[in-house]
Amino acid sequence: MFPETSSKSSASPAEPKGKRPPVLVDGSFLRDAMPIIMEEAVRKATDVKEKVCEWRSPEQLKEVLDLELRDGGEANPKILQRCRDAIRYSVKTGHPRFFNQLYAGLDPYSLVGRFITEALNPSLYTYEVAPVFILTEEAVLKKMIEIIGWTEGGDGLFSPGGSVSNMYAVNVARYQRCPNVKELGLSAMPRLVMFTSEECHYSVAKAAAFLGIGTKNVYGALPFMVNATAGTTILGAFDPLEEIADICERHSLWMHVDACWGGAALMSNQHRHLLKGIHRADSVAWNPHKMLLAGLQCCAFMVRGQTDILQRCHSANASYLFQQDKFYDISYDTGDKSIQCSRKPDAFKFWLMWKALGTKGLEERVDRALAMARYLAEEIKKREGFRLVMEPEYANVCFWYIPPSLRSTPEGPEFWKRVHAVAPVVKERMMKKGSMLVGYQPHGDKVNFFRQIIISPQVSREDMDFLLDEINTLGKDL
Repeated sequence: MFPETSSKSSASPAEPKGKRPPVLVDGSFLRDAMPIIMEEAVRKATDVKEKVCEWRSPEQLKEVLDLELRDGGEANPKILQRCRDAIRYSVKTGHPRFFNQLYAGLDPYSLVGRFITEALNPSLYTYEVAPVFILTEEAVLKKMIEIIGWTEGGDGLFSPGGSVSNMYAVNVARYQRCPNVKELGLSAMPRLVMFTSEECHYSVAKAAAFLGIGTKNVYGALPFMVNATAGTTILGAFDPLEEIADICERHSLWMHVDACWGGAALMSNQHRHLLKGIHRADSVAWNPHKMLLAGLQCCAFMVRGQTDILQRCHSANASYLFQQDKFYDISYDTGDKSIQCSRKPDAFKFWLMWKALGTKGLEERVDRALAMARYLAEEIKKREGFRLVMEPEYANVCFWYIPPSLRSTPEGPEFWKRVHAVAPVVKERMMKKGSMLVGYQPHGDKVNFFRQIIISPQVSREDMDFLLDEINTLGKDL
């Protein structure tokens, strides 16, 4: 399967002409490493009977991992043990009881897609070095644009994260309003402001800082953009896209929809109403690595219409890559519309998974997750000591756990102060036990509450029941 490794690192001067140098790929190491990955990082890591995490403090983990880099290398058996240790002490995000983030689960088709792209190590600047992956990205973007509802078509690319997609949106919207900014910089612009909701992702403020707009100009001088959120990070709430689109059209403002989290609802006939009006947006960010399980990272940024604005806004015309006299259609050399040079083929794993499951399979994945969220919300209403923060719109189920010692306490500042202290202790206990992982946070005037995210198709009603039972077990003495 794999070529054997020679002990020599280069061809000897005495070797006859025409003889190939020794193969440098360590086939034996790959053969030995793959079973470890499959057993420890795939099978065990997705087994509900195993721990979600094997907690160690930073100092303990530093000692176990022996992180120091030395002059001499280590033998393969030692490196294989380091692989086992890395897996053992990592959080198992594919575990059915990992509910901590806006991504979870493990899709086998996406994982194989990642194996292929990591082995081939391509970069998506030109068709000549990444023909398969240029075409699969184009196919995925075309289908996503169709699902959004842009009948006039559109353009896009996959970016290294939803935060970068939102940065693209701010940069493109600013270029649309003030094209001279590309060559003349900030000195050529009036003071610009952008509008967004208080619930937006923090990357919008980061984009304003990074691009020189300023965080204090994220609200009004000269408005150029409105950022709407479809699926907020904490509450899973959706902005009213139709009403926002009306305002943007009336005032000629660029409308961007951050659908990084909520975009998956577009795959579902039952739930796509949550994003009603998204077809009127000028740009959309959507992360298939979240609800759709395409694997980190898989983040699309798309703009409406055939305006080539991505190319005009970002191109640098590097002549060593983007020669105009190539023998093939250079419209497939898509790299110049990105702010990156090297770019990973993140769409391929999504394409492979989509081919395997079909659009219906992805729709079922979304519908199941949201049905499970509804089940959990109804169970919370039935249980003493549990209280919903709000009715869930999406897969975010936010709730307080109130231990028995507080259930007869009148609600007031002291009551909420004590409730605030519950979630951190329960979280510490669950991590040290390794039984599950659930996030918590305060929000606005609300004290710490749990935020349960439901994504993985492996999650069952039994897991939802276990979640509530376990929180009660870990916190009933508080």
